[in-house]
Amino acid sequence: MVLVEPEIPPNTGNIARLCAATRTQLHLIEPFGFRLEDRDLKRAGMDYWRQVTWRRWPSWKDFQASLPPEARLWYIESNGPQHYAEVRYAPDDYLVLGRETAGLPPALIEANRETWLRIPMFNPASRSLNLANCAALVLYEALRQQGFPGET
Repeated sequence: MVLVEPEIPPNTGNIARLCAATRTQLHLIEPFGFRLEDRDLKRAGMDYWRQVTWRRWPSWKDFQASLPPEARLWYIESNGPQHYAEVRYAPDDYLVLGRETAGLPPALIEANRETWLRIPMFNPASRSLNLANCAALVLYEALRQQGFPGET
């Protein structure tokens, strides 16, 4: 799970909790809209932060340079050409979500149209879903496709 420039501490904390429960690595790419010591971040993640394998990256460029050549990144953003459930996920795929207020940088998703995914929305007046909800939807679909590996 990759969060690009997250802004809202409770969302990041909830996603950390999701990653702890599913043994999913979390990548946080700066700049953040909060301090990692933020009380709301800790409260939302509860005591799960100790159970999360996570890494902080100073920039997208630094994160991208660390990826193995076979890495596949799925960009979850509104208006993507494919539904998130229409693709086949692999164990080493990365799910990339952007800022709560602005999403992913347009140049990034346009350069990766083949892996740009959307979550269907049915009410045109609704701008978006909560970031933590999006992370959970897509992550659990990826895990379902793989038979929920490591389930206890």
